[in-house]
Amino acid sequence: MLEWVAAAVAAGGTAVVQAAGTDAWSLVRQRVARVLSRDDPERERTELMRLDQTATDLASLAPGEAALIRARQEAAWAARFEMLLESLGEAERERVARELNDIADQARQASVGGVSGNVFRGPAAFQVGDHNRQDNHFGPGA
Repeated sequence: MLEWVAAAVAAGGTAVVQAAGTDAWSLVRQRVARVLSRDDPERERTELMRLDQTATDLASLAPGEAALIRARQEAAWAARFEMLLESLGEAERERVARELNDIADQARQASVGGVSGNVFRGPAAFQVGDHNRQDNHFGPGA
């Protein structure tokens, strides 16, 4: 398999895991199901159920097992994408690999999060992320 196609496969697996539980999940979920189903409505329903199970599994992780389970899910989805790409002709393989990269970009953007469209006048502090600590002191003697 070409190196850039293999990278698209890995990016697709990561995208599924990154998007689960984010605002992008609905769109990523639908796009992934459509790619894997190859325009077969029954297969699309099956893929949607698999994706929903993945999201459920990822949402219920204990902190100590999160990294391992996330890595396993990424690998499982990458394997599904790899099997699909191996079954396609060269032109179709390139098109689907580009689609996987687009899906991965979408998931990455959603997972980055951030703050936008805000205006702060005067002292301000904010924090983005999980498991962080922030102590703020404003004013004289702070």
